[in-house]
Amino acid sequence: MGDKHLSSQFDSELSSVSTRVMEMGGLVESQIRTAVYALAEFSVEAATQVTEAERRVNLMELEIDRELSSIIARRQPTARDLRLLIGISKITANLERAGDEADKVARMVKSIINSGSTRVLPAGELRVAADLASGLLRKALDAFARLDASMAVSILKEDDAVDREFDGFVRKLITYMMEDPRTISASLDLLFLAKSIERIGDHAKNIAEVIIYVVKGEDIRHSSMQAIEAVVG
Repeated sequence: MGDKHLSSQFDSELSSVSTRVMEMGGLVESQIRTAVYALAEFSVEAATQVTEAERRVNLMELEIDRELSSIIARRQPTARDLRLLIGISKITANLERAGDEADKVARMVKSIINSGSTRVLPAGELRVAADLASGLLRKALDAFARLDASMAVSILKEDDAVDREFDGFVRKLITYMMEDPRTISASLDLLFLAKSIERIGDHAKNIAEVIIYVVKGEDIRHSSMQAIEAVVG
């Protein structure tokens, strides 16, 4: 009876920390959406909201890490439970970094607005890549909530679409800079923006890899897609 009670408490703790991760993920998603809006509309107000949310994201990461350390010290979990706790730590780290990238986008938007270059270059075209990256992160959080390894595999495949958007945008920027050297400074700003958006997709991909590790017990980082699909089955 005592063991069952302890098991029930442990399950409750796991559920609680998982819920906190989803809350953190929702905040980061909101950051990204607001950063995309700031970019599309060149809104200083929206960019400021992203920066203010960054402090809350950082605080949540610290709180979740403390909770994880406490659970591991008290419960000494093994097997899948331990993988889940390790996985949550990795997921929160990737969420925090995705939030950092959203903050970079917001800060760069402010810089572009202050420089007066807002209408010279096709910043709006970045929205496609940004929407793809944001969608990947949302899907990664759904996969975590369900511990769905198959959904995680589809995220790994979809990350290629974000990379293709990034590559296409870089080629356009190079064309702009070659045709009009006066756009070089603003183009470089947009290049940094595009790189941050690509990294958000990378963090979603990292989360997907963690989910497969938690569910299947296999570290599939740096593995071929064929090998990953064989692990997931």
